[in-house]
Amino acid sequence: MLRQFKNPRFWAVLVTDVILMAAAHLIAYLFRFEGHLTGVEWGYIRDVFPWLVLLKIGTFFFFGLYRGMWRYTGIADLLNICKAVFTSWLLTLGVLLIAFRFEGLSRSVFLMDGFFTLVFIAGHRLLIRLAYQWLGGQVPDSSERRARKKILIIGAGDTAEKLTREIRENRALPYRVVGFIDDDPVRIGRLIHNIPVLGAVVDLPEIAEKVAADEIIIAVPSARAAQMQRLVEQCRATGLPFKTLPTLGEIIDDKVSIRNIRDVSYRDLLGRAPVRLETDRIGGVISDRVVLVTGAGGSIGSELCRQIIRFKPRLLLLLDASEFNLYQIEMELRHEYGFSDYRAILGQVQEDRLLDHLFAESPPDTVFHAAAYKHVPMLEHNPWEAIDNNVVATRRLVQAAIDHKVERFILVSTDKAVRPSNVMGATKRMTEKIMQAVCAGVDGCGATRFMAVRFGNVLGSSGSVIPLFKRQIELGGPVTVTDPEITRYFMSIEEAAQLILQAASMGEGGEIFILKMGTPIKIAQMARDLIRLCGREPDTEIEVRYIGLRPGEKLYEELITEGEGIVATGHEKIMVLRGEECDLGELDQAIADLARVAAAHDGDGVREGLRQVVPEFMPQG
Repeated sequence: MLRQFKNPRFWAVLVTDVILMAAAHLIAYLFRFEGHLTGVEWGYIRDVFPWLVLLKIGTFFFFGLYRGMWRYTGIADLLNICKAVFTSWLLTLGVLLIAFRFEGLSRSVFLMDGFFTLVFIAGHRLLIRLAYQWLGGQVPDSSERRARKKILIIGAGDTAEKLTREIRENRALPYRVVGFIDDDPVRIGRLIHNIPVLGAVVDLPEIAEKVAADEIIIAVPSARAAQMQRLVEQCRATGLPFKTLPTLGEIIDDKVSIRNIRDVSYRDLLGRAPVRLETDRIGGVISDRVVLVTGAGGSIGSELCRQIIRFKPRLLLLLDASEFNLYQIEMELRHEYGFSDYRAILGQVQEDRLLDHLFAESPPDTVFHAAAYKHVPMLEHNPWEAIDNNVVATRRLVQAAIDHKVERFILVSTDKAVRPSNVMGATKRMTEKIMQAVCAGVDGCGATRFMAVRFGNVLGSSGSVIPLFKRQIELGGPVTVTDPEITRYFMSIEEAAQLILQAASMGEGGEIFILKMGTPIKIAQMARDLIRLCGREPDTEIEVRYIGLRPGEKLYEELITEGEGIVATGHEKIMVLRGEECDLGELDQAIADLARVAAAHDGDGVREGLRQVVPEFMPQG
């Protein structure tokens, strides 16, 4: 407050407000008495105005009207001005009623005084904002406007409005919005910030040519798959570069900005509906708690970290064996999200001493176990690493969670654990069995609630086909697909991480949660869609070549095994099943035997050991 009094701009605004209050009071009298004021009225003005101004200024201070930066005046500021003026008007009426009983005073004068005060004070703030925009150079001159890229925005809703406002107010942005495109006939012909909605999406090529647009931005973050594909086709028909805003699920803080604009990707064509998160429930698991994420630098682990910080954990523990991946997520959290309540731990989950030290020094309340080897062909050739990194590491982490009384333990699993045909899937099924065996043991899992979350492929994850396809397209092809009939379930990384958090808040112990993946997608069709996204034509400009299934690969994946007893939950995208009970002693012995075989690098022995524990494991070849 004292700092304000040293600011000359504060005094300029305060003096201007006093002058405007005086003008409002005087004009109210002039209106009431039709411009003719006698000595009696001037006497009332002289007696009332000094304390009236003090009362208004005091109320304005109370509502913080002199703490704002008026160059950024918005709706929230105008609402605050309305509250302050209305409160001061009520106080004025109260004082007049108690002190004067309104004897000789005109009630209509004070009604008009309140109205004029509101108009003058709000108008003054808006003029300050306009002055900063014009005199401060935020509004470009005609030559500068011509030098900027002319863009069309598809969509004429709230997202497009926010985007346009940011472009208009930020001189550093090299854009100028020349029009909007929207299929809603009610909006066509209307204006947003004095910029017209020019027509429907079907007319985009003609409109783009007419206004000489340089670029197109798709501002429909809620678009579903079919709608997005149609928008992309129309954009391609213009021959102009086009970009999009992220989907609602990608926007962590729910704020849309010009910096979010990116190229259209396959995830946009996937078009999955935004996840409904029960934030209060999730906050109860994460807020002000210590949270450990293993594999924190991986694709799933890093996205879990981005989503977790929304709920303000007391401390976020990042554990990863990759120095580069750990460094990347650490720098991202610190510099892009401004989050510093974390600790980065470089090491492997299967290191007992590291786990004991970590859990003793910073006991976690919640553990998200995302660390695992996931690349199917790679693990077929190196099955011993799958045992060490997937099975042994999980068993040791589970025991550490029990010993240190962790509240919740969430295992990130995969659809490849269902009737596995490869080593990776079989080891992930073993991790599910470890969780179930611990929960079914004599002492149960103690204070810890264990649960697993099973889902299919995530777009952009490590080992995903999409980066491979994009690189092959850049090199001119061919794009290699294993089989014309191969299908996979897909969801975005953001959706997967959000649903993992949701499932974590729902578990009571021993459940395997299954994320609804929608309809499986043919990989061949995905390849062709990506080729078109890159502005090329499949089978003519870029060849799609079939090369046969890789080691351990199936034509299709499943999310459940027949007879597993899946049931719905209270969330429309999450199902749950309780798997078979396992004997922990027998399972620990099997893990020890597998670890010995793995240490000898005996691939056949590893597969045979996995078959003993996971009878449904049917290795190919």
